[in-house]
Amino acid sequence: MKDLLRQLSQYQLVLASKSPRRQQLLQGMEIPFKVITKDTDEYFPESMPVHEIATYLSQKKSAAFALPELPENFLLITADTIVVKDQLVLNKPANSNEAMAMLSVLSDSSHLVITGITLRSATKSQSFDEVSEVKFGKLETDEMDWYIDQHQPFDKAGAYGIQEWIGYIGIESVKGSFYNVMGLPTHKLFRALKNF
Repeated sequence: MKDLLRQLSQYQLVLASKSPRRQQLLQGMEIPFKVITKDTDEYFPESMPVHEIATYLSQKKSAAFALPELPENFLLITADTIVVKDQLVLNKPANSNEAMAMLSVLSDSSHLVITGITLRSATKSQSFDEVSEVKFGKLETDEMDWYIDQHQPFDKAGAYGIQEWIGYIGIESVKGSFYNVMGLPTHKLFRALKNF
């Protein structure tokens, strides 16, 4: 860890994310950082293969920052997480009806969670992604209603947070990185920062 901190000491690490989950995960990695956010649209071409979308969006978020907006010697981290069920991307639900429809699709089946990450300094950039497979057991209507009413998952791709009540009672298994499903593949990010 001392080697990584020494390596990163030449940079001001910046996480460009409003997500409290991503901030919490990076804090858990015990790497000093600051948060700078900027609103960017999450549009992607309809013809884009689903496995490229998350990385594309992380690159788009990174490119939205002009150099004067960032501290000197910055190392910018941008990320985007998508939920994919049968090649269909489930974005953030706009309302309770959309959230119910998404959870109904995910119930009693498996889906993919893909997070794209872009690391960028003044002189170089690197992007990668991580894929996890999540299996939900059968969710009853009253369970989905309760979750939506109590947790308002309208800021979450696929209308759920694995770290919330629905994850405790509904998820049977995760293949791959658990933290990736929360929004940041910490193991892969740690290795990428060491080698940046």
